[in-house]
Amino acid sequence: MSRAIAILGSTGSIGRSALDVVDRMGGAFRVAALAAGSNLEALAGQIEKYRPRLVSVGARRDAERIRGLARRSGASVAWGPEGAAEVARTEGADTVVAAITGMSGFAPTLEAVKAGRRVALANKESLVVGGALLRREAARSGARIIPVDSEHSGVFQCLAGIERRHLRRVILTASGGPFLKTPLAELRRKTAAEALRHPRWVMGRKVTVDSATMMNKGLELIEARWLFDLEPSELEVLVHPQCAVHALVETADGSLLAQLGPADMRLPIQYALTWPERRDSGLARLDLGALRKLEFRPVDERRYPLFPLARRALREGGSLPVALNAANEVAVAAFLEGRIAFPGLHAVVAAVVEPHRPRPADSIEAIRDIDAEARREARRALPRR
Repeated sequence: MSRAIAILGSTGSIGRSALDVVDRMGGAFRVAALAAGSNLEALAGQIEKYRPRLVSVGARRDAERIRGLARRSGASVAWGPEGAAEVARTEGADTVVAAITGMSGFAPTLEAVKAGRRVALANKESLVVGGALLRREAARSGARIIPVDSEHSGVFQCLAGIERRHLRRVILTASGGPFLKTPLAELRRKTAAEALRHPRWVMGRKVTVDSATMMNKGLELIEARWLFDLEPSELEVLVHPQCAVHALVETADGSLLAQLGPADMRLPIQYALTWPERRDSGLARLDLGALRKLEFRPVDERRYPLFPLARRALREGGSLPVALNAANEVAVAAFLEGRIAFPGLHAVVAAVVEPHRPRPADSIEAIRDIDAEARREARRALPRR
């Protein structure tokens, strides 16, 4: 029998890749519910092809626009945050792909965990802002959180069969983004269009900018801390431009285990959906002979000044990761709108993070309050229009 899945963020990069995996699996999965934002054209095509029972969109007016097509396809329509939550807890769907970008993905991801689903997690911000809460709810409900980020999927695979007492450290790899070789003096002139030209991965706009600043790797460290129950001192990052090695795990005896694979998000998505089984993906295989070399280097904090802010949030915890994430979301949006230059990303985030004094963030209400407060502070740090 096919297994039913729900997808949060179905029209985004990860959501579309997840649906491609569904197509490649030859009927092993069926789509029960889809949540999207405002890309109605893409959603309409998904409704006609996959015939979900439930679809959700961001705004009420868009729900009205899509309702006729949905009814003809046998789907009910919801909208807004509650609509996404409905998709997350859809009856009969045992797996939820959590791929809504940013803080807006946290609440529906939490709903999926509360409902005891297998959560294929691509929304790293959910664990960044609410890792303790999600772990607590997963322990209560029996939910299983399986990472979709290529680096965390690599760690997940490397850790199979390793006892916690034998683990020494986990190393996430980073591409270095589009500005890895850019002279430092030229970074201040880099535009949003240039930041969006990632050399290896095809991703959404926000995460691509985060790759250019290395904030994505800082957020991934915090995510890994909660996914794998690690101490900050057990987590490291190395820049690896070839993007062939996604993660390394060092054991107590000094052995290094590495997970390698092509730079294709469909591979970790498929593994999260089929785990613990492995199936033929039909994707291109990694040609080691063509790589010729594998480079690894430490993170240059002069080039990526946002990275040490994220490391501080990892160490201190509490409300600081929430504030970091909120400030970064505001800064990235402003950069993409042309309101700030590339160095302004660091300036805005630092204006929020540096004076912040961590406090508990142990409920969704507390997290929302901290998030709103940090966003207000970040907007005050933006240049006036």
